[in-house]
Amino acid sequence: MASLCKDSNGRKRILFMAGDGSRKTIRLGKTSLKQARAFKAKLEDLIAAQFTGSMDAETARWIADMRDDIHAKLAATGLLMERTATPAQQSFTVGQWVNKYIESRPDVKAITKGKWQNAANKLSAFFKEQLIDEITVQQAKDFRVYLKSTIGLTENTVRRLTGLSRQFLNAGIDAEIITKNPFKSKGQPVTIRPNKNRFFYVTQEMALTVLEECPDAQWRLIFGLARWGGLRCPSEVLRLSWQDVDFEHSRFTVHASKTEHHEDGGIRTVPMFPELRPIFQDAFDKAKEGDVYCITRYRDKSVNLRTQLSKIIKRAGLEPWPKLFQNLRSTRETELFKMTNGNVKAVCNWIGNSPKVALDHYAQITEADLQEAAKMSLLNDAENRTQKAAQNAAQYHAASGRNEPQAVPSEYQENAFLLQNAGVCGSVHEPLLPETGVEPARP
Repeated sequence: MASLCKDSNGRKRILFMAGDGSRKTIRLGKTSLKQARAFKAKLEDLIAAQFTGSMDAETARWIADMRDDIHAKLAATGLLMERTATPAQQSFTVGQWVNKYIESRPDVKAITKGKWQNAANKLSAFFKEQLIDEITVQQAKDFRVYLKSTIGLTENTVRRLTGLSRQFLNAGIDAEIITKNPFKSKGQPVTIRPNKNRFFYVTQEMALTVLEECPDAQWRLIFGLARWGGLRCPSEVLRLSWQDVDFEHSRFTVHASKTEHHEDGGIRTVPMFPELRPIFQDAFDKAKEGDVYCITRYRDKSVNLRTQLSKIIKRAGLEPWPKLFQNLRSTRETELFKMTNGNVKAVCNWIGNSPKVALDHYAQITEADLQEAAKMSLLNDAENRTQKAAQNAAQYHAASGRNEPQAVPSEYQENAFLLQNAGVCGSVHEPLLPETGVEPARP
């Protein structure tokens, strides 16, 4: 059925007749005669199986363990079907794999996919055509240096991108494309750190000044919900509908896109604080019949609310502060902690974050806190000094009272004349016996 031929250069080849009557050749290269004959025997079993329609277990195992290049040669002759590469057998560049992963996640919102794509673009720019399974730990660290030094990103942005890179390659491990994650090593932190330098406390006076400069009722509601409601803007503000507003019970329901995957579905109830009620009422009175959402004029994604708020703040004669909307939310959470005497559970429920996030990234220490603490310290010091002076005075008067002449008891008064007429006692040292004693002296 098959014949083994040995060429003059020592290479081996097997000739056989295919099912369609054509002559086929399998070139084995430089191999021993014993190995070539063993291969020829297996090949004949395979050819026989093509005619009989059945294959023994030993031949099946031989095919399963066959190298890809040999399998491809047999597939080219029509004896075998081409192998379909498994994910573990495929090679992807970094950019190819990340894009493939992003496409495989239809469950992710468009805004999240946009952030992922931004990270994918930076990975592709740095690693270019390098295969994902060839990335070393040192190259992953070099990528971090590239983000910070070459592009000039902040530390927290670098940490976010490092975290996304780690996520992408963890997915590669799950897909059995790679066996280790070079972004998961020491010296590559991903935890976002609070930047205290970008905290800004928007006082009531500043907020009221900005509120007066808002161009219409809807802008006043946007600003008010961020400053006195602590809502995330624009996501939570734009999602608020009039159906969510309960004027009778002075509360409203917030739907948070950011936390809707949590157990509570991202839904929370927020009190309609006194500062918010007139703003809500004004916007409701000016709403058109049939309006579903509280904010209708600024729902286009092309509208940049931060840019418009910055202009409003400048018209109010103030300088725009860092992180415009987040610091409004941060200011309100700081106020609520004071108003509720530190009721962390209630405040975090209203604002929609965890106690750890609240204390690390939102709660602020204001100038008023420092001044009040200084006054309390001086007051306590003055009180302590006053108390100490009072104690010293009391002790002095008590001691002075004990130095006054004391009354003589009555039993001593009865014998006073004895004391007055008593004579002076003689000396007890006056000699009573002779110096020689009472016994006669010895010779």
